[in-house]
Amino acid sequence: MSEARVYGLIGNPVSHSLSPLMHNAAFSRLKLKSRYKLFPLKENELRPFLSSLRKKNIRGLNVTIPYKEKVLKFMEGYQSSAVTSIGAANTIVVDKLGNLKLFNTDHLGFSEHLKELKVSPKKVALIGAGGAARAICFCLGKKKAQEVAIYDIDKFRSLALMERFNRIFPSTRFAAVAGVEALRVQDKDLLINASSLGMKETDPLLVTAGHLHPGLFVYDLVYSPRETRLLKLAKEQNLAHANGLGMLLYQGVEALNLWIAPRRAPVEIMRKALERGVKKLCSAK
Repeated sequence: MSEARVYGLIGNPVSHSLSPLMHNAAFSRLKLKSRYKLFPLKENELRPFLSSLRKKNIRGLNVTIPYKEKVLKFMEGYQSSAVTSIGAANTIVVDKLGNLKLFNTDHLGFSEHLKELKVSPKKVALIGAGGAARAICFCLGKKKAQEVAIYDIDKFRSLALMERFNRIFPSTRFAAVAGVEALRVQDKDLLINASSLGMKETDPLLVTAGHLHPGLFVYDLVYSPRETRLLKLAKEQNLAHANGLGMLLYQGVEALNLWIAPRRAPVEIMRKALERGVKKLCSAK
């Protein structure tokens, strides 16, 4: 009997991840002899782990913080054009010969969720400049947004994003700003929180009601809690809003499509598994 194929998530930490729920639900529905596992790795474990994937019958991986950028340094071989542009990868495919190929499905996940939400941003305020923000900037550039203002507590990260994406997308103006006021949310049609702020009740709320205005869409990548303080504020102001569960779903769908091609991911099965998981996660808090 053939050995089950293994897929999984590498990062540190990974115990909170809902990815096993949606991928294992998909494997079950498709009747694939595969399983998805969590692989918490310290940085000194990353290189030896990646060099032993074929031996462990690992056929694909997702990558989360803090390794989306670091895996590029540890791996040679194929990188998709999106990985090269973004400077980060979140999906690894191990082909039949054991070769590793790097992809980024985060930008596709965000793009698909915006499409589902019927949001076509032109002027964007972005909080956070980490790996997720890189994918979002790439997506916004592809969508030909007019301008993207970026704020991060680490000004060098926001400057790095500005310089990178102004080179790649000259028709979109990316600007690093020094504070939330300088984002000029009042002039934007989309506000995105791509930082971890909001995961804890004690996290500060950088945006106030005074920043918000009719017609603004508020998007928070944080999905646990399902309604962050930012989203509660948007709701109080009767603004359209969404958390990042849709982005998580669609990046997972695109990763699975890469792993099981030509078969396709069962989107609704994965969506329901995620919704059950986040409901359970939130009720446990």
